[in-house]
Amino acid sequence: MIYQSLNHSSRPVDFESAVLNGIASDRGLYFPSEIRILPKKIISEIKNLSTNEIAYHSIKNFIGKSIPKKNLITIIDKTIDFEFPLVDVGDDIYSLELFHGPTLAFKDVGARFMARSLEYFNRNSNSVLTVLVATSGDTGGAVADGFYDVPGIRVIILYPKGKVSEIQKVQMTSYGKNITTIEVDGDFDDCQKFVKNAFLDEQIKSNCKLTSANSINVARWLPQMFYYFFAYKNIHKYNYPIVFSVPSGNFGNLCAGLMAKRIGLPIDKFIACTNLNDSFPRYLDSGIFDPKKTIPTISNAMDVGNPSNFPRIQKIYNNDINKLKKDILGYRFNDNQTRKIIKKVYAEFNYILDPHGAIGYMGLKKYFKSHTKSTGIFLETAHPIKFAETIEKKLKIKVEIPKSIDFSKQTVSSKLMSNYDDLKSFLLQN
Repeated sequence: MIYQSLNHSSRPVDFESAVLNGIASDRGLYFPSEIRILPKKIISEIKNLSTNEIAYHSIKNFIGKSIPKKNLITIIDKTIDFEFPLVDVGDDIYSLELFHGPTLAFKDVGARFMARSLEYFNRNSNSVLTVLVATSGDTGGAVADGFYDVPGIRVIILYPKGKVSEIQKVQMTSYGKNITTIEVDGDFDDCQKFVKNAFLDEQIKSNCKLTSANSINVARWLPQMFYYFFAYKNIHKYNYPIVFSVPSGNFGNLCAGLMAKRIGLPIDKFIACTNLNDSFPRYLDSGIFDPKKTIPTISNAMDVGNPSNFPRIQKIYNNDINKLKKDILGYRFNDNQTRKIIKKVYAEFNYILDPHGAIGYMGLKKYFKSHTKSTGIFLETAHPIKFAETIEKKLKIKVEIPKSIDFSKQTVSSKLMSNYDDLKSFLLQN
């Protein structure tokens, strides 16, 4: 499989080079040169396949010859060793719970798949590979866990000061060894900008073997297709069209879902749900992509003013907004609406939504008001405990802390940086 830059000014590469580079030299995102449709037999017999078999079939064409079949199966086996339950929340709406992995967030799959892919690619190298990643919340913990103690790889995680929850901060700062955290005096867009600048800095590139673990990296982005296939397998009735509601920040999840549809998964519609950081819904309304400064919300993992994966979504539809709008609707919701729906769903179904899943749920409810009968699935992207302060205050309950979160772990102090030059100096000195 060949990958090309969406800026079209750098040479094509294979999957391995795309993963190792992270971003193309012309600042473009990598995108596969062709999209191969799965055999119809895979979809028709999906209930007879294991989750690992489904994952293998959905991603193998995107890997090409970069990873042999035996090794790819091993990587998948080490990536997917937890459940992805589909929970009935009434009125033909289901919650696809993606928080049963080690760091209680959907990003565990992409982070683990990428970590094991990089470990394979770096197996014969004596040099250290630096993974540089920006996080608005859950990516940091997932990447720290996925890459912890992986030989030949060091990880540097940038997160915005005061804009991640306490649990999210604990999860990314309690590892040490090959994991370093940096607190940026700014928002997520600043963190992301630092990462992109580092990738294009010739002085850094000549001294560091650098890649990224954000969803800009194809090895983080593409495995997110798995969720949609797993959900489809677990649907009990196929009587109605399937609609996925995706709480969206950097739009990696939605983009992966669109790719799953492109390769043959029978999904009728997608709902792109955002908080007040609504660049994409505004684009659907006006046809103009006009990113604005990030607005802090209680659904902080979605606090992204300029989503990186937008160019990939455009590419899937060959920049034809009319075709795109046939498949995707965009809705925005504020914090007050989010709090109210958390309370309402708990009262009616005894089900606890996290703020991100709550936005996905609201997207389906809004869709159902004006569209024909469908089976609605929203992505519940993180365990409610990560947002305990918001949830407990609204529901007047105590959210049980999962055993996987250990507050007794010693945390490692993060370095504080306020500009790109600070990061550059740190990378060159280390």
